[in-house]
Amino acid sequence: MFTDSCGREVELPANITKIAPSGTVATMILAAFAPEELVCVGTKVSENQVPYLYDGIANLPVTGQLYGGKGELNLETLLQSGAEVVIDVGEQKDGMADDLNALQEQTGIPFVHIDCYTGSMGDTYRTLGTLLGKETEGNTLGEYCDKIYNRTNEIAASVKKVNLLYCLGDKGENVIAKGSYHAEIIDLLSNNLAVVESPSSKGTGNEVDIEQILKWNPDVILFAPGSVYATVGEDPAWQGVNAIKNGTYYEVPIGPYNWMGFPPSVQRMLGMMWMAKLLYPDAADYDLQAEVAEYFRLFYHTDLTDEAYNALVANSIGTVEVKAAA
Repeated sequence: MFTDSCGREVELPANITKIAPSGTVATMILAAFAPEELVCVGTKVSENQVPYLYDGIANLPVTGQLYGGKGELNLETLLQSGAEVVIDVGEQKDGMADDLNALQEQTGIPFVHIDCYTGSMGDTYRTLGTLLGKETEGNTLGEYCDKIYNRTNEIAASVKKVNLLYCLGDKGENVIAKGSYHAEIIDLLSNNLAVVESPSSKGTGNEVDIEQILKWNPDVILFAPGSVYATVGEDPAWQGVNAIKNGTYYEVPIGPYNWMGFPPSVQRMLGMMWMAKLLYPDAADYDLQAEVAEYFRLFYHTDLTDEAYNALVANSIGTVEVKAAA
């Protein structure tokens, strides 16, 4: 019997060898922890992600998302996968316990939920270790997450935070608003200027306009992968923004996932290390490449070459020399 984060007691096989993740976040967590036990994935793995993930993951069936995303959980594909348990990892939703009980009764497959938040990522891996009989691995990854999170908090508490926006979208005019679920790292390590009336809980953020960005006038802008980083320096509409004038704008690294956590999962550890080093290099007195390489060994089971590292951070490294917020 296993008691999940919803307080549900679920009967499970003594030795679990076939796991179905409930969606993308669960896939990301489990691909780092129990890759060979996965029998499906939440969303199709892209060609760009394949080099960093374990062999065979791109060939697994896609079962969709239990919550969020662009579709529901495909129960037919799930049943065909032979899964012994479905593991949901992430934020608890209203009515989740009832949802999981209903799905468990409908499919005959045990469903469990494990909480996963940036500040308690270590507990997530320790709980998974208990669930899957991998206590040593769970403790190792859990201690790592605790170390990175605690160090980042110490850095954040020791500096004057810079005025910053995280911009995304085809025009760069969507922002990740202060206080939103997706802004956890941004709010921790900067003075997030994107204060709006109703912060969006979606990864697409809140839509604003260039006039509002000019009013906020950030000293630093982080552009999401696939946004306007490559063209904004030549765009007349953006020339009045301090970050553009001063060249203190950067593209968030991506590989195999967006390092800032879209969707929000364990890769936020990479985002914290990168953002702290970018904004406060004196306080973040570590070798970023060595830190990133350690992460890739632990979570993706791969050795990161110099060439691969340089490609990942090609538009993302620099020293921010701006007047910090008081």
